[in-house]
Order: sequence, then structure tokens, then C-alpha cells
Amino acid sequence: MTSSQASPPTARTRTPARRAAALDAADPLARFRDEFVPSDDVVAYLDGNSLGRPTRASAERLARFTTEQWASRLIRGWDESWYDLPLAIGDRIGQTALGAAPGQTFVGDSTTVILYKLVRAALDARPGRTEIVVDTGNFPTDRFVLQGVAAERGATLRWLSPDPDAGVTPDEVAGVVGPQTALVVLSHVAYRSGFLADAGTITRVAHDTGALVLWDLCHSAGAVPVALDAWDVDLAAGCTYKYLNGGPGSPAFGYVRAELQTALTQPIQGWMGSDAPFEMGPEYAPHTGVRRFLSGTPAVVGMLAMQDMLDLLDEAGNVAGADAVRDKSVRLTTFALDLVDELLVPLGVRVASPRDPARRGGHVTIDHAAFEHVVGRLWAQGIIPDFRRPDGLRLGLSPLSTSFAEVQVGVEAIRAALLEEPSPGPADAPADVAPSG
Repeated sequence: MTSSQASPPTARTRTPARRAAALDAADPLARFRDEFVPSDDVVAYLDGNSLGRPTRASAERLARFTTEQWASRLIRGWDESWYDLPLAIGDRIGQTALGAAPGQTFVGDSTTVILYKLVRAALDARPGRTEIVVDTGNFPTDRFVLQGVAAERGATLRWLSPDPDAGVTPDEVAGVVGPQTALVVLSHVAYRSGFLADAGTITRVAHDTGALVLWDLCHSAGAVPVALDAWDVDLAAGCTYKYLNGGPGSPAFGYVRAELQTALTQPIQGWMGSDAPFEMGPEYAPHTGVRRFLSGTPAVVGMLAMQDMLDLLDEAGNVAGADAVRDKSVRLTTFALDLVDELLVPLGVRVASPRDPARRGGHVTIDHAAFEHVVGRLWAQGIIPDFRRPDGLRLGLSPLSTSFAEVQVGVEAIRAALLEEPSPGPADAPADVAPSG
């Protein structure tokens, strides 16, 4: 067979760079990458699940706000728009990223504070029930808040210990919930492994025993489909600086199902959650709606940037279809795992995330004993994953801002860093990890 008659190369026979180029060329969301502010010294940003890139629109909005609203309107801004922002933006987050009807989502404090409020309120709403279910792999904040509330209220934590490379399953929840369960608190996407929980089924399992359910959506909102109303979820909380690109420390959101709102009493009673904040009355009377879960003065500046990412998410759905963002996320993580298998597994790297995309969120984690040593070198080269102990690198791939070429460049840089790392001595090498020579 002559060269002109040769069959075209399969995907596996093409170089990673050519495969990435083909995927980027076919990506219906590729044009959205131009909507983000570029970083001069970053070659591959693989940490969108920790902090999203700023949008160009947000950079302009933040600059305009100082002169056009803060300086121009001054205190009048509260009457004109700022007072309503926590609920107006909450409704937008609910519609765009949570599958939630209006009047159930608010933007307020940090994730930690919102978790505390909702956990305390839920526990008090189930008098006589003394158990809270949580898993050992949940994010530290969730576990720490629950430990504090349990000690404060005399409750007992029932710990689930799922497979560390996966997450909590409905069967595991069914095995621990019962008549003493007041609340189940789990993450929809596990922060380390990226495991995507079956939130609908788990919620039904908990409800069958009369328990309430609170979902942590920090690694879900903006990257994977969420359907809080359809799943009959009671409570949820999540941050806005990951896939919602609200910026460092932007305020978190909370969700309280409409039917529960008047039955819950939040423990941090502040003036912005009262029925008539500006009357400055002598006693606290909670607002009748979801505003009752606000406490202090809203972080107006902190709420600005997330609005532009919500605009982009809405536009992506309108242009490429409702499932386009999730489809891109799956393609990104699948491509990353293909490259990991091809380039890194032979060097002793282990995949610590689900391989089934239906059970995987927007990031993947890979483990190797040398990652703690090489991550600083990668950052210095403009390759930005993040490190999670004991030995994991997370590759967080934000669907609208991450290219397939970034993934390819990043994984190849990880391979090069491992090849440069001195091989551990026999006494130091874990038994299940090959030397990275």
C-alpha cells in the first residue's frame, strides 16, 4: 500500500497535540474562551474547580461599579438595587445552575457560615432526632461545622466511610439512616475524587426515614447538572468562586425549599433577614421568605462578577443546547484520563477518580508519591493544577474557559516533571508505585 493509499490515523495513533487540536476545532463552546481575561504567565490552567478565571465582562463591570454606582449613587444605591441583589442573584443562580424555582436561593455569607445556619436550623426542626449523617471524605469545612454543631446541640455524628476514590452511594446511606436521623449532609461532587453522587436517590432514601437532606454543591454548580426542585432537596449550599467565577472569596449561596422556609429558624439573626430591616425595631421578626436566611449587610462588590458568568452559562445553553456545558466537561475529563493512561500511568501514576463519566464531576484526581515535590516546579512553569494530600493532583477543567490543548500541555508537563524527579530509594518507594525514572 502506497502512502497515498494509507488509512487515516486513528485517534490513538495521532499525537496528543493533534488530538487536542481536533477536539478544540470541533468544540461548539470554543468561542467562549475569548470571554475570559488571559494570564500572561499561565500556559495551562487546570484549577478551575478551585478558582475560576475572571471574565472580561467582570473586569469591566468592577471598574465601572466604582465610578458609576459607588461614587455616583453612594448610599442611594441600597434603595435602587443593592438591597435586592442577594435574592435577585440567588434566583439567577437557582435558575441557571441549580434547577431551582425563584424564591428559594439567596447569596449571603461564606459557605462555612451558610452551612452552619442551615445545619442548625435543620437540626432544630427535627426535635427528638439526635443523629446527623456525614462521610469521612467530605470537605473539612463540612465536617468541622458538623462536629461543632453536634457538640453544641448534643447530637451524634454517624460517619460513613466510602471508598476514597469514589463517594457515598444510596445503599450506604440506607444502611445508616433511621428514626433518629435528623439530617444527612453530603457533597454532590466529592472534593477530592470528583465522584458524582446520586443526589435524587439519596434524598429519597433519607426522606423515607423522615430526615432532612443538605447538599454541598461547591464542586457542582456551573459544571454538572443540578435539579434541586426535581430531587425534592431540602437544603443546599455552595461557593461561587469555582465554576461560577465570582472571584476570590465571593459570597456563597444557600437554598431552602419553599415549603420549609417558615418551619426553619436560622441561628444568626441579623437585621438584613428581618421582616423590616430599615425600621430598626426593638425585636427580631424574621422575613416571611428566603430573605430570613440573610444575616448582615450583603457583600455587594463580591456579588458583581458572578453575574457575568451566569450570563455566559445562559448563553452557552442557548447557543449549543441545555446539555452543552456538561457535555464539554465530560469530554475534557475523558480526554484528560486518556492522556493520563497513555503518558502517566506507565510512570506509576494512579487514577483516583471514577472512570464512568456518569459518576464523575468536573475534575479528576491522580495520585503519585512525587506530586508534592513536583507541583511547585509545575506552577513555576505556568502549569497550574492543585495538590491534595496525601499525594494527589487535581485537574479541574472549567468547561467554558479550558481548552483541550491546555489539558494536553498540562499532562505532558506533569510527565516531564515526573521524569525529572529523582527516583526514590527502595525503602522510600511505595510497594504499588513504580519508580518514576
